[in-house]
Amino acid sequence: MSASETPDVLTIGRVGVDIYPHQVGVGLEDVETFGKFLGGSATNVAVAASRLGWRSAVITRTGDDPFGRFVHRSLQGFGVDDSYVTAVPGLPTPVTFCEMFPPDEFPLYFYRFPVAPDLCIEADEIPVDAVRDARIYWSTLTGLSTQPSRDAHLRAWEVRGRADHTVIDLDYRAMFWDSPTTARKAAEEALAQCTIAIGNREECEVAVGETEPERAARALLERGIRVAVVKQGPKGVLVATADESHVIPPTPVDVVNGLGAGDAFGGAFCAGLLEGRPLAETVSRANAAGAIVAARLECSSAMPTPNELNDFLVTRSAS
Repeated sequence: MSASETPDVLTIGRVGVDIYPHQVGVGLEDVETFGKFLGGSATNVAVAASRLGWRSAVITRTGDDPFGRFVHRSLQGFGVDDSYVTAVPGLPTPVTFCEMFPPDEFPLYFYRFPVAPDLCIEADEIPVDAVRDARIYWSTLTGLSTQPSRDAHLRAWEVRGRADHTVIDLDYRAMFWDSPTTARKAAEEALAQCTIAIGNREECEVAVGETEPERAARALLERGIRVAVVKQGPKGVLVATADESHVIPPTPVDVVNGLGAGDAFGGAFCAGLLEGRPLAETVSRANAAGAIVAARLECSSAMPTPNELNDFLVTRSAS
């Protein structure tokens, strides 16, 4: 994507290097070999959207180190604009290790010390024109967990002006917050700036105090959200607006690594919005994209292409 092109999907937030074990079902102390992959939720969403054929970019920061160079090279390889990715001297690019105990236990170990560069985005670094004009602008709750990232997010929302398709991924991870109460205050602030909210039941409890999906969706809509997406795990996904509500069943697969499924969902959800698909179909395709990635080891490089997603859906409908 050239510098003159506005991204279809612009994300802001975490980036890093995922170090995933090649041995499944054992603790890290017993793992012998690992794979290295581009990671970070906001970054993965941008990759997923790009893999599905849309112009995407990410606003984030890395260390000025070899892993930072790996991030740039990987983004470019996936067709994601890295113009808004800058280095923070003196800080290392984060790495994340995981353990794999399928189908549903994938402990994560974040190495983001003393602070992650992606939480050092400054307000004056926000690319105002890109944020304002992107067809979808995607941020995460984690970005509000510390300064200066918090002010950068608020600046971006200020210039965005709560335009259509301003997404908040509720993405609550306790290790980034001093308490759930602090996270809830930040979520209230974020919800007042966004038009689409996506979260699982636990994240909705942090954000709006509700875990029951219909009540959680209603609470999100009452805060001015226009599209509420509540993930229910094995019970599927509830998507609701003021005028419609659907529960979309999950797409079952043999899970290898469930960690990238939510990011694949996010990228495919963005694609469905850009393609003008009905909400129920958009969520169904997003579920399928998540299932494809859950059945693979890695995250970013596992994101499906349009042909892979369409073939997967055709095969599932025929079975």
